[in-house]
Amino acid sequence: MKFSEQWLREWVSPALATQALADQITMAGLEVDAIEPVAADFEGVVVAEVVAKAPHPDADKLNVCRVEDGSGERLPVVCGAPNVAEGQKVAFARVGAVLPGDFKIKKAKLRGVESRGMICSASELGLEEETSAGILVLPADAPVGEDFRAFMGLDDHTIEVDLTPNRGDCLSVKGLAREVGVLNRLPIEGPAIAPVAPVHNEAFPVRVEDTTGCPRYLGRLIKGVDVTAETPLWMVECLRRGGIRAIDPVVDVTNYVMLELGQPLHAFDQANLHGAVVVRQAREGERLVLLDGQEITLSDTTLVIADERGPLAIAGVMGGEHSGVGLETRDIFLEAAHFSPLAVAGQARAYGLHTDASHRFERGVDPALAREAAERATALLLEITGGAPGPLVEVVDVDHLPAERKVQLRAARLEQALGKALPVEDVGEILARLGLVVDAIAEGWATRIPSWRFDLAIEEDLIEEVARIHGYNRLPVRRPMARLGLRPDHEARTPLARLRREMVARGYFEAVTYSFVAPELQQALLPEAVSPVLANPISSDLSVMRASLFPGLVRALTHNLNRQQGRVRLFETGLVFRGELDALHQTPMLGALVCGSREPEGWASDRQTVDFFDLKGDLESLLALGGDRDAWRFEPAEHPALHPGQCARVLHRGEEAGWIGTLHPAVRARLGLKVDAILFEVRLDALTLGSVPSFAPLSRYPEVRRDLAFLVDEALPVQTLLDTLHAQAGEWLTDSRLFDVYQGQGVPEGRKSVALGLTWQHPSRTLNDDEINQLVDAIVEEAHQHLGAELRT
Repeated sequence: MKFSEQWLREWVSPALATQALADQITMAGLEVDAIEPVAADFEGVVVAEVVAKAPHPDADKLNVCRVEDGSGERLPVVCGAPNVAEGQKVAFARVGAVLPGDFKIKKAKLRGVESRGMICSASELGLEEETSAGILVLPADAPVGEDFRAFMGLDDHTIEVDLTPNRGDCLSVKGLAREVGVLNRLPIEGPAIAPVAPVHNEAFPVRVEDTTGCPRYLGRLIKGVDVTAETPLWMVECLRRGGIRAIDPVVDVTNYVMLELGQPLHAFDQANLHGAVVVRQAREGERLVLLDGQEITLSDTTLVIADERGPLAIAGVMGGEHSGVGLETRDIFLEAAHFSPLAVAGQARAYGLHTDASHRFERGVDPALAREAAERATALLLEITGGAPGPLVEVVDVDHLPAERKVQLRAARLEQALGKALPVEDVGEILARLGLVVDAIAEGWATRIPSWRFDLAIEEDLIEEVARIHGYNRLPVRRPMARLGLRPDHEARTPLARLRREMVARGYFEAVTYSFVAPELQQALLPEAVSPVLANPISSDLSVMRASLFPGLVRALTHNLNRQQGRVRLFETGLVFRGELDALHQTPMLGALVCGSREPEGWASDRQTVDFFDLKGDLESLLALGGDRDAWRFEPAEHPALHPGQCARVLHRGEEAGWIGTLHPAVRARLGLKVDAILFEVRLDALTLGSVPSFAPLSRYPEVRRDLAFLVDEALPVQTLLDTLHAQAGEWLTDSRLFDVYQGQGVPEGRKSVALGLTWQHPSRTLNDDEINQLVDAIVEEAHQHLGAELRT
């Protein structure tokens, strides 16, 4: 929030310089982001009066004015502004003045006419960023000859405060004044706000159908306003210094009161209201054109202000175009309401909006503030635009207003938390200055929380308040004492960092993608996946929690391919989310994706592209890190995102742990990819769970090797043949290795030749041929009976 230092000091003015005041606010938990002067440096500009105006004799668009600047001399000034007029009070730069940009005013002749000074526009004085169309016209009571900077109060600063979401009570000058007053033990002196007596008895009917979302709604009909009236310069300046542009007097007053008190207001053109004003939930399919010209379709979860014909505004967010105040408006209906934060939260973002009103209502607005703000706005409107006010109509449901909160603070708990015993009187005074109603009790203090402090609900909240008002820098500094025992580490567990290093060593880059993905992408890869849908997504293409690492990796692949990176090797670790919110499973996974050439481009490397077995080899290197390679198996299976002929389910100790395969051609075409991509993802808990290595004595006796070539069915997995072999090979088998797979001449159609190398070694003696031959015969017999395998000779 931005606010003017001078405006704040009208409420409370501690004897602190600007920087000291900002530091104090920051130390109280309201971080000051920036301090900027409200106007650029200039000098020699005074308030003057245009006492005469005549056309320039030699220029159609210039006028020759006589200006009284308080010096007793009427100075000739040539001015080209279209809005200059006799009798105006203006900002006048005398000869010798220096304007922003080091622009010096000198005597000059324009088309033969002497000009001794310059009548300035707002942009020339650095008060507006855009070039002004005309001169800056000052109020009629501006004193001629007074220094313009002093008259406008331009020796001021705009202070920008970055508030945390729980401190919505400080989103106003009044709220910040409360904080500064508490910190400096000073009373705050705001404007006197008295009820405005109605001039007529006409009241516009109001009906609140959703009292949960809007427990308090006030409205007042003000007839005969002059919308063409000019907003006072002092109010325009307050708005400018608060970061808001002046529009028209009605809108300016509502914005001013919002900055001053923190209560958003809205004014409707009474001529465009039909029947009663109704606060209700939108009906599915209703449409609304907003003040910014955007047309939206409302959802049935949106709280709206409507009349008998349809929606007029999104409650607490933005009004509609057709019911807003315009130049033809004569009667207005002024609205001041309390909307529940839950009713407004997320509504602005759902429609791509963010307004000052929604920013405040989402964080919580004082439910007791609406009447005060309505009376303040009414008084200002009558002063500026005139008009006849009617009675203030209020619809309130006390049961749905925030209930009064009572919180106890124990003296012993406060001392324990702060490490310091504070005098009882000081604590009571701090709580009272914060606006709490305090009663002393035996244990400490019983308090009632003021309506504007939504963030105070438990004892710890009060401890924090006492600490920050007392001063964090005044609390004792103590080193924490704790027993720090060593955490046990499972010897069989493979650290995640080691898995990462292995992937990097094999040429992969680690990717970090969003946990949110586009629903269309997830649907293409995982059509049956169920994962939570975000109510308020960052964007439409990040609206679903990922059920797999595949969508993020594929999106990263597309990003790289679009930037002419043909060889992509990525891996990622992170959570995947499966199931609805009430039964959500969050599983840590490790995934990888490769495409392009097998080796980096170079004179000594070939141009072969990666295939399924390249990625499978990389995955097997990870599996081997755990020292329990035999616990892992690959079996053919089908996955909706993977090629049915190049896909395998990864099993760990008989349970599914992941998938590996080539991206399905149909999915690839749907995603617009022109290259093959091979992916895998495996559960991290299975990857990191290994076995503790143990020493086995080395045998001094020779190894015996036999090579066997089997003719088997081409669809038979080699692993099945290996399982049969291991079951019959005996306890002295030390190694089995697949070294050849062949199909072609000499091998019947539908069959393949699988060649295996088997190695035996006894720990304490030399194995003889008879023993080995018996084991080989058993292997051949078992493979023939159960797998239909034939020994190839």
